[in-house]
Amino acid sequence: MMFLRFFIFIVLAGIGSSCTGLDSLSTMPTPVFQTETPLPTSTIVWFPPSETPTPEVFSTYLPTPEMRPGLGGTFLTDDFSDPTLWDIAASSQASSEIITNGITLAVQSDVYMISLRHDLIIDDYYAEITARPSLCRAEDSYGLLVRANGGTYYRFALSCNGTVRADRLTNGARLNIQKPLPSGDVPPGAPGEVRIGVWAVGAEMRLFLNGRYQFSIKDPSFPIGTLGVFVNSAGDTAAVVSFSDLVLQYINYIPPTKTPLP
Repeated sequence: MMFLRFFIFIVLAGIGSSCTGLDSLSTMPTPVFQTETPLPTSTIVWFPPSETPTPEVFSTYLPTPEMRPGLGGTFLTDDFSDPTLWDIAASSQASSEIITNGITLAVQSDVYMISLRHDLIIDDYYAEITARPSLCRAEDSYGLLVRANGGTYYRFALSCNGTVRADRLTNGARLNIQKPLPSGDVPPGAPGEVRIGVWAVGAEMRLFLNGRYQFSIKDPSFPIGTLGVFVNSAGDTAAVVSFSDLVLQYINYIPPTKTPLP
């Protein structure tokens, strides 16, 4: 009987402690888990703004200046039909003669010959003449004489090696003003054809071949004179060149005055 009471006491005591444990569990606070707030998502910009490029400004190039300014009307043409208008001569070494509306100069080896037009004294003008070398090689030369007075003149020379130059002749003394320059307009030997032009205003003279500018020279020594043509054989063979269709035009041009330095 005592054992039974003791057993009941033990069971009741266990049940009581169990209830106390349950109550304690039921009263425990519910854990709260903190959730991290997500960072704001950045908005994707598919077409981001960019700087508007400044349109590129291209340089405007000025046109090539006219190298024959002031060209006026024609005041003289010569078809070489009148042999009295030119120096005509003939020898065993050289000759100049009017043939079929042109003047032909022929020289033997190492001979130089000129022919001047008569009754023509001019200062400012543009002149053109056609030259046709029929026998010409290496350093043989031919061309136009400008502002000639007897043995003084300017000489624009075309060499059969494809170069051009300018000289000043004073009674046989030669001064080279423009050194030889290569030019694609010079016929390479013979036969060939080229239109020679000289623009002369004041102390300046400009050479043109087939209408294309070649070079300029400035020299005030001879301001006025006539025109002429020449042929020179520089080697061991003869040289023959014909000239035709001479045309002269007025020049209405005043060279600009340089601004004096302060």
